[in-house]
Amino acid sequence: MSSVPDPTLERTFRGHKSTVTSVCFSPNMKQLVSGSADNHLMLWSFKPQLRAFRFVGHKGPINHCEYSPSGHLIASASADRTVRLWLPSAKGESVSIKGHTGGVRSVSFSQDCKKIITASDDKTVKIWTLPSKKFLCSLNGHSNWVRSARFSPDSRLAVSGGDDKTVRIWDVGRHESIGVYQDHSSGVNSVAFHPDGTCVAAGSADTSIKLWDLRSNALLQHYPAHGDAVTKISFHESGNYLLSSGMEGSIKVWDLREGQLLYTLHGHQGSCTSSAFAPTGSFFATGGEDKMVMVWKTSLSTIIGGAQEPVSVKATKPRMVGGGQPLSYNSPKR
Repeated sequence: MSSVPDPTLERTFRGHKSTVTSVCFSPNMKQLVSGSADNHLMLWSFKPQLRAFRFVGHKGPINHCEYSPSGHLIASASADRTVRLWLPSAKGESVSIKGHTGGVRSVSFSQDCKKIITASDDKTVKIWTLPSKKFLCSLNGHSNWVRSARFSPDSRLAVSGGDDKTVRIWDVGRHESIGVYQDHSSGVNSVAFHPDGTCVAAGSADTSIKLWDLRSNALLQHYPAHGDAVTKISFHESGNYLLSSGMEGSIKVWDLREGQLLYTLHGHQGSCTSSAFAPTGSFFATGGEDKMVMVWKTSLSTIIGGAQEPVSVKATKPRMVGGGQPLSYNSPKR
């Protein structure tokens, strides 16, 4: 491994006016969306000639944002108790989904883009259908704020984690909890399914990362990961690596096959509040308390024999776009 170069900082995007709370690459690797405590989304283009866009619509800090697997929508979750669905285009058209009675901490799409799952300070996880935006069900069981929720790759299961220190597994079809992991000693900030759907991971305010096997319910791995709370975790597409960020400011990449730390990086001034691998796994992005979005290039695809995706990364000047226009679910012309 010593011959493998460290990840390199490719680009820094400046435009947010407060802490960057979430980052996500578009599936086609042409754009990156970020959410912030400044109430705005920023849509950054990797093409030098295209400007960035600022999406306006939320009335409170954005806690999480995510591209749909198809790339045709962006979802955002806000402290204003709403979720918004946006078209990733210059107009910034969006619609609001209301139903939670507390701030919404996370929103995530099912792989087929037919459902979204939300986690909220009202202690519930909710599932909504698309494109109708209709409420489907509440998943009740958490006794405190729910920070993160995700579908499994086949959308049959869901995982959630929250301030009650638990990670819960849900049967989506039956709308009920089928497993609870209580190994963390503090709140759970981020949860994720392994790409093969057989295990889940969680990052906690207790500074650790844990992985569980869904078939045996056994605790597979435990990492004393950061010097402060773990803010976000993200699996590499191969399932062999995990990316994590911490309140103390570090970014770490873990080799899950070897069960050890692969890289530790520092780029942000203050806390690193968000992190996410790109779909190709050759890049990852981070966001921080310093209001910056950073894009990093890795050699992980080289290690596992994959092809690296060439991406031209260049910062562009933000442009304001308004929200509130009607939203069409037709795929935008490319």
